Amino acid sequence: MYHVTVPSFIQPVVAYIHKHKLLKAGDRVGAAVSGGADSVAMLRLLLELRSELGIVLSVVHFNHKLRGAESDADEHFVAELAQRHELQFHCASGDVARHATEQRLSLETAARNLRYDYFHRLLCEGCVNRVATAHTLDDQAETVLMRITRGAGTRGLAGIYPKLSELPDPGAQSDLAIVRPLLGIRRQELEAYLKAAGQDWRQDSSNRDLRHARNRVRHGILPRLEQSLNPSVREALAETAEIARAEEEYWQEEVTHLLPNVWSVPEKSLCLQNLPKLPLALRRRVVRAAADSLGLRLEFRQVEEILEIASGKAKSADLPDGWRVSCQKGKVKFVVPDKLPNATDYEYRLPVPGEVPVPELGVRFVARIQAVGELREGSECLLDQAALGSKLSIRNWRAGDRFWPEHRKGAKKIKTLLQEKHLTGLERKLWPVVARQDEVVWLRGFPRSAKFCARAGQEAVLIQEVPLERSSIPQIEQFGK
Repeated sequence: MYHVTVPSFIQPVVAYIHKHKLLKAGDRVGAAVSGGADSVAMLRLLLELRSELGIVLSVVHFNHKLRGAESDADEHFVAELAQRHELQFHCASGDVARHATEQRLSLETAARNLRYDYFHRLLCEGCVNRVATAHTLDDQAETVLMRITRGAGTRGLAGIYPKLSELPDPGAQSDLAIVRPLLGIRRQELEAYLKAAGQDWRQDSSNRDLRHARNRVRHGILPRLEQSLNPSVREALAETAEIARAEEEYWQEEVTHLLPNVWSVPEKSLCLQNLPKLPLALRRRVVRAAADSLGLRLEFRQVEEILEIASGKAKSADLPDGWRVSCQKGKVKFVVPDKLPNATDYEYRLPVPGEVPVPELGVRFVARIQAVGELREGSECLLDQAALGSKLSIRNWRAGDRFWPEHRKGAKKIKTLLQEKHLTGLERKLWPVVARQDEVVWLRGFPRSAKFCARAGQEAVLIQEVPLERSSIPQIEQFGK
């Protein structure tokens, strides 16, 4: 039985959940609650529906530490809410301001990155198999409008996805996901629901700060569009996202199937024999997918320049970050720049389990934990989890680094090992290692570390590389709950 008067949108929410297969009986769902109206309403709704859906509910909160005492008060409010409803409470915090400075990100992007890192850890550690965020139809409309104004194709217009699958092992089937059950509901409906239920919520003072583009869209631009052009403009924008999302899903499958026939990853080149035969829409998508695999995000103008090279109307073009593309021996070749920003000095934290993108290499690194007896033999890296710990980093090798591959007599300088592979230039400078503090525990292209080799019956860390484009669609939106 519902605790309060059943809102009119309860069944549409249930229908939306079933339509997009967001939740099923037995799911362990962590409701991501910031303390704001949307997330508190989502928690209350999931409480009402948990028997009907057959889910096990808990509460997730991430304290961004951006508003001092106000942020701590939000955490306390959410903790009390979880306690009142006898729900398990998962909580973490992060220094968003420091992360933004170190990674040269906006505060909004840094906050989202740390928040979603925490969601990912909860999923990979088995605390939950679903994290539900409280994105609404209003959030969807704002996202689509902002992307239109910045210039976006159907990938951008797809907006916020109802479901993001989290795959700790790219080759495995995973039941881990971030879900958005309220994408079809207006924010004003949720606030009315909370008022009727007598449920209070926290007000985030930064949501009124018009220095943020989203707040200007939310409080100024969209209300004016409703008054002057279309009272249902938010619904229209959300429908646009729904259409674009279906288009993207279809074309992504087509491009994934087609790309190996047109794009050579080792040569970083497009085949001129096959590319011009494709329809224009496919040519554009293939070019963009090829660039994505190199960590390059191309604008429409740059895609068109590459197609002009393919048609013989141009000889070369400059791309972001010093890359260059030109026609060479019947191929459109992407030329690695001599110098990339920070190209010889990248370093990222690699959570265990977890993953991290490395745009300098055009790949993401995935670390997962599994029993040694269940792992496949081959090029995969099987390392002793207990000896490694969880504080690993992925970085380029540096002068003085040494590594001891399994089946060799001892450690050698990585410079010497790379000479064995006849690597030169930027490729050698960017060659990745996984390190525990200053000690290299994994080196791409070589057997696993003799010192950290996992033994039978132990838990092992498996390290894999996956091209970036396999994890870039759908993208996590620029604004997260």
